[in-house]
Formats: sequence, structure tokens, C-alpha cells
Amino acid sequence: MADSVAAGPGDEKETENEDKDREKGASNNTTRAEMSSGASEVTETLGFYERNASKKDKKRNLSADLSLVRFIRAELTRGYFLEHNEAKYTERRERVYTCLRIPKELEKLMIFGFFLCLDAFLYVFTLLPLRVLLALIRLLTLPCCRLSGTRILQPAQVCDVLKGFILVLCYSMMHYVDYSMMYHMIRGQSVIKLYIIYNMLEVADRLFSSFGQDILDALYWTATEPKERKRAHIGVIPHFLMAVLYVFLHAILIMVQATTLNVAFNSHNKSLLTIMMSNNFVEIKGSVFKKFEKNNLFQMSNSDIKERFTNYVLLLIVCLRNMEQFSWNPDHFWVLFPDVCMVIASEVAVDVVKHAFITKFNDITADVYSEYRASLAFDLVSSRQKNAYTDYSDTVSRRMGFIPLPLALLLIRVVTSSVKIQGSLSLVCVLLFYLGMITLKVLNSIVLLGKSCLYVKEANMEEKLFQKPPSAAPSRTSSRTNRVKYNSSPPGDPVEEDIATSVTSQPIHNGDHSTSVLPNSESDQFLTTPDETEEKDLSQDGMELTHRAPKKDLLEIDRFTICGNRID
Repeated sequence: MADSVAAGPGDEKETENEDKDREKGASNNTTRAEMSSGASEVTETLGFYERNASKKDKKRNLSADLSLVRFIRAELTRGYFLEHNEAKYTERRERVYTCLRIPKELEKLMIFGFFLCLDAFLYVFTLLPLRVLLALIRLLTLPCCRLSGTRILQPAQVCDVLKGFILVLCYSMMHYVDYSMMYHMIRGQSVIKLYIIYNMLEVADRLFSSFGQDILDALYWTATEPKERKRAHIGVIPHFLMAVLYVFLHAILIMVQATTLNVAFNSHNKSLLTIMMSNNFVEIKGSVFKKFEKNNLFQMSNSDIKERFTNYVLLLIVCLRNMEQFSWNPDHFWVLFPDVCMVIASEVAVDVVKHAFITKFNDITADVYSEYRASLAFDLVSSRQKNAYTDYSDTVSRRMGFIPLPLALLLIRVVTSSVKIQGSLSLVCVLLFYLGMITLKVLNSIVLLGKSCLYVKEANMEEKLFQKPPSAAPSRTSSRTNRVKYNSSPPGDPVEEDIATSVTSQPIHNGDHSTSVLPNSESDQFLTTPDETEEKDLSQDGMELTHRAPKKDLLEIDRFTICGNRID
């Protein structure tokens, strides 16, 4: 009894503890069930959280339809902000604006370069004969007045006389070339063969221009080199014969090119003319997808200027030959006029498209063409300095690869064979025409000189006109090094002198050639306004210039322009 009474309270306590444990377990199970049910109710569908998933399970088809509608609605109303990548889209817009500016800026450069070539071309017909006449008069009238250590003819007069003799000899040799026979020989060839011949002639013209200017420069320097120096050449006569042979062969080459173009104009179905025009568009493929620096683009621009001017002269020759065949009937000119306009338009279109995409792919701004124009203007202004070292026509030849002598020789040959001069009235007309060309040459030179001075001032290049060039080096490598190290004029140079007074005065010959002051505008040295980053690189890395090749400035391009897109 006592045991049972003692065990009774202990059993009651155990049962109470068991009941409490059961209640706790039940409560835990209910909370877990609630949590699991809550988690199942909150489901994610395409970024949206929804409750009551159990209801969706009952209406699964309806929920699927609602999800598709919601997705379509999200696609239709989805938005984005371009301002989050503002720099990218601003750059794309600037590229579009640059492409739209390219035609205007390019044509400004082309027009300026065209009149530069025209000035050098008219010089051969107008002022060169007069200068040769004055030099011959001086040579014949002052042989007994020669003093020791002086020259009868100045170096510029010697070069003019050589040019006159070359033209006379080559003109006499051109009389032995039958233009009519050449025309019929080319006309008898197939279209594809003529297309290949025309492409070969274009390449040969560039190679002739490149090597021909070296031949002429060697002749001029050999004939005017100071006599006290040690002789290091083969003589003036061999150089003169090489120059005559070059001018004659180059004139024949241009004659064949003009004859091929004439055959294309006179073909019945115009198929050859169409093929030749399509060749210009092939040039886009070979140029656009290459890497171009500012220097290389300047080379291409000069080459395009020279090519466009040469094509205009070739079209003039074709029109003269065709008008002669039709007895100068003006109605035939209007037959040729559409084809001439088509050739010119295709040339302009190809140049615009080519330069627009080159500047786009290489991130070059349209303002670079104003720098190119200032560089060409600097050549014109520097050639009118007191101590100019070369004639302007030779500067254009070195810069653009345009040599006016062969082209002028061919035009003289075509005009004299096409136009018959008979009677005194014809002589009066020829004299008036010659005076008109002189007037055109003078007016063109005045306008070009004024524009060039303006472009030089806008580019802040006046001080460079009066800087001393670096000392002559025996090798090309050392001369390039001197050019890079030479960044500013020495103290004491008269940079305050006005351009207008220096471009109209005559050159002064100094006895000591090593100390003569020349404008810093060599044929292979351009002067443009360099970028600030380039100036900093030159100033910071000045000690490393002897260990690495110097970076070419914009104005280190001369006769290589005619060799195409040369990339060093």
C-alpha cells in the first residue's frame, strides 16, 4: 500500500512530462508544416513571386497561359537607357558626322592641290620659255665679263636651260612616233587585253615618276654643284642623256595611256570604258581595309591629287584628237561630254568613298585635311623665300609625284599635230592664246600665294619658315636623326620677319654653302603642327631616339607618294 502510494506521484510526473513532450513535438510539426506550406506557396516564375501555389496547381493550364501572356507583355513593354553607355553612342555619332564632313574637306584639299598642279603645269608653257630666253641672252652677251670665282649663270638659270634643252630634244624625237598607227594597233586588241594593258600602264606611270624625279634632281645638282668639291659623279652629259631618255619614254607611256582611253571612248558598246571605270572601284577594296596613319593618308591624298589632274589632261587630249577627226564639229563634243562627265564623276565618287571609310576605320578626324592643305601651302610659301633651295614646280614633283615635263611634252605634240597654223591671223591667235596663258598663270600664282599665306598662318607655321635646317649628314639615317632632334629654331633667329616681304624678294647666293640659311622645308621633310602627345613623347623619350627609329612627321613624304599606300 505504501509502495503504491509512493509510486503514484512519480508515475503522474512521468505522464505529465510525456504529455509535454508530445505537445512540443506536435507544435514543432505544425510550425514545420506551416513553413513548408509557406515556402510552397511562394513560387518564382520568370522573376515574379506568387503565393497560393496550391491554387495554381489546381489551375495549371490557366497559369501557363497567364505566364505566356505576361512574358509577351514584358517583351512589348521592356525598356532600356542609352545614357548608361553615353560615351559609346557619342563616338558613333561623331563618326557619322566625320563621314559627312569628309566630302567637303577632301574636295577643299583636292581643289587646292589641283590648282597647285595647274600652276606647275602652266609654268612649263609660260614662264619657262621666257626664263630660258633670258638665260641664253645672258650666256651669249656676257662671256667676256666673267670674273674669277663668279658664274655666268645662276644655278636656277642653269636648271631652266637644261629643262628647255630636254623639251626641245624630246619634242624632235616625238615627231618619229606615229599616233595614228599606235591608235589602230591598240584598237585591234581585245577588250580584256586592253584592260590589262591599261592597268600595267598605270603602275608603270607611278614607277617612272618615282625614278624620273631622281634622275632630274641628279642632273640639276650635277650641273650646279660647286667646282671646288671633289668630283663624285659620272659627268653632266651622261646625266643629261639619261634625263632626255626618261622624259621621252615617259611621254610615250602617257601617249599609250591616252590612246587606250581614246579607244575606250570610241568603242561602240562602251564596254572597255565601263571596265576601266570599274577599275577605280577596285581601288576601294585595296585601300579601305588597310591600316593607315596620318602620314600614309597624306601620301594617298597627294597621289589622288596627281592622278585626278593627270586624268583631266588625258581627257583633254582625247577630246582634241576626236574633235580633229570630226573637223572640229561642236556637235561631236556634246557626244563626248556625257562620257567625260561619267569618268570624272566616278573618279570623285571613288575618292570620297575611299577616304570616308579610311578615316572611319582608323579613327582619323576630318580636320586632318586642313593640316595636309597647310603642308602643301607651306611648300609654296617656302619656295618664294629669299634663300629658296628649289623651284616650286620641283617641289610639287617631289611632294605629289607629278612631273610636268612629260605631260607637257605630250600635250604640245598633240596640239601641234591637231591644230594647223597657217597665215598671219593664226599667228596672232597663237600670240593672244599665249598671253592668255601667262595671264592665267600669274593670276593663279597670286591667288595661290595669298591662300597659302593664310593657311600657313592658321596652322601657326610662320616661325618654321625662318628656322635653319639641320646640318647635312652623309647618310639618310643620320639626317633623319638630326631632323627629329631638331625641334626649335636657335635663339637669335629673326622670326619677326613678315611673310609678305620674303615671298616676293629674289634669292641671294652665298659663297659658303654650309652656312647658308635655308627654309626648313626639305623635299623629304614636312612641317605640320604636331600633336601635343607626340611633343611630350619626344621630350620625355629624347634619350631613346638613338636606339629606336624616329617616328615620321607628316611632312616626310615626297616622291614615295606615287608608289601607292606605302606603310613603313
